[in-house]
Amino acid sequence: MQLISFLLRSSPKLVAIAIFMGLLSGVSSAGLIALISRTLGSPNAAIGQIAGAFVGLAILSLVTSVISQVVLIRLAQDAVFHLRLQLSRQILSSELRHLEQLGNARMMATLTEDVQAVATAVSSFPFLCIELATVVGCFVFIGSLSWVVFAMVMGLFAFTFLTCQWLLNQARRRMVDAREDQDALFRHFRSITDGIKELKLHSPRRQVFLNQELETTSASFRRHNIYALILYASAGSWGKLIFFFAIGFLLFALPSLLSIPIETLSGYVLTFTYLTLPLDKLILKLPILSQASVSLQKIEALGLSLKNRAEAANNPAAVTFAGEASAQNWRQIKLHNVAHSYYQSADTQFKLGDINLTLNAGEIVFIVGGNGSGKSTLAKLLTGLYAPESGAILLDGTPITNENREWYRQHFSTVFADFYLFDRLLGLDATDQEAQNYLQQLQLDHKVQIRNGQFSTTELSQGQRKRLALLTTYLEDRPIYLFDEWASDQDPTFRELFYTEFLPKLKHRGKTVWVISHDDHYFGYCDRLIKLDYGQVEYDHRNES
Repeated sequence: MQLISFLLRSSPKLVAIAIFMGLLSGVSSAGLIALISRTLGSPNAAIGQIAGAFVGLAILSLVTSVISQVVLIRLAQDAVFHLRLQLSRQILSSELRHLEQLGNARMMATLTEDVQAVATAVSSFPFLCIELATVVGCFVFIGSLSWVVFAMVMGLFAFTFLTCQWLLNQARRRMVDAREDQDALFRHFRSITDGIKELKLHSPRRQVFLNQELETTSASFRRHNIYALILYASAGSWGKLIFFFAIGFLLFALPSLLSIPIETLSGYVLTFTYLTLPLDKLILKLPILSQASVSLQKIEALGLSLKNRAEAANNPAAVTFAGEASAQNWRQIKLHNVAHSYYQSADTQFKLGDINLTLNAGEIVFIVGGNGSGKSTLAKLLTGLYAPESGAILLDGTPITNENREWYRQHFSTVFADFYLFDRLLGLDATDQEAQNYLQQLQLDHKVQIRNGQFSTTELSQGQRKRLALLTTYLEDRPIYLFDEWASDQDPTFRELFYTEFLPKLKHRGKTVWVISHDDHYFGYCDRLIKLDYGQVEYDHRNES
């Protein structure tokens, strides 16, 4: 089972200890049944000795059960903890372009639903081990009474297992289909949260989305889950029927086939009756275990995909460029025949390049062009978020490769058009007072306070959120700043301040600023204007001072 192999990868020794203790607990429980059976079959037996053995077995069963559960609970929670961190690290270390192709819906479904399904299963795993050990112990007791009867019973159980396995396989296939529907559901949920304004403003679009997208996928998800759970219920009911048939066989048919003492027969019936509870618990957990197995497959598939597209791991502080004393002393970034392409739709491919540019330190550069001209793609290539498919990016003559791309990225502070605003100043050494001074300059001190590096709120307008993002870039104090349509959500006053005061102040501090902009009214404030047209540099113009 995949769940056992998942736990074994975490700690084989602890799994072995827990299973051994669980088996002892199960054997002890079976021993208690044997003592009860002997006492009922032999009223004249030494009650004192049997009572002592009964107490000893009860204590052994309790202690070993507790030890097994404690070990497995700790192991299971540790395994899920490391699984979450491992997936998060793999996502953070994978190529951005690959993550965009996978889609946020798939990654969120795996990080939430799949990991939670595994967590639920491993939480019940300790108790399943105890129940399974109890069943094994009871079978051992049955075998000790009569190997002939044991062989008959095991043959019956083998028949039950084979017939149930077909139902379980069909149920699992339905679970896999339901899990695929779940990925689609997450995409639709994201459409609701991200596209709520568009859906509210267009009634036909909203109705089509609800009826043809969301309802259809939800119905498919429901149908597959219903079929799977019905099949699991059928397998469980069939197993119970065979189990009671076995008890009936022992009571009514076996005495006519074999000469069995009444105390032995009572031991069989008592043991089988006792087995109904642990077997019932095991059957009820089958859907949870199956769902966890499907989720583990999804997690492993995502993890393998992320691993295959992982970027080189390195410590940014340990990587240096030839001839460079620090990141602040760079002089020139050169793009030589850089190209990058991707499919906009199934049959339409967009290509940026071949791009040949030389960008110098200390400049304010505006990157302009129409929608779809490649500005954002160029920005991701310039900042090292995308690796060029061909060509090379050089920093002061040193090529940027997988080995030093992480260090290269540390040159940049950015505010992209689809930026994310953290509610804390993560990874920054700035004091609250420094941040508060910038809040005053950005006219946000009446709305936001900073205490212990945390914003009092981020529930602001988009323009105000962009100002907070700008504050974060100021505190990062990187040598190169990139702003992607930063002024598009600002009021006229702040738009003018951005171009006429904020950018010149950054240049005066020795910073290099790249701005993606449509504000042609302010093009005169840049040192250089680069225009893109459908993936090509249409012109590269320098303003004369």
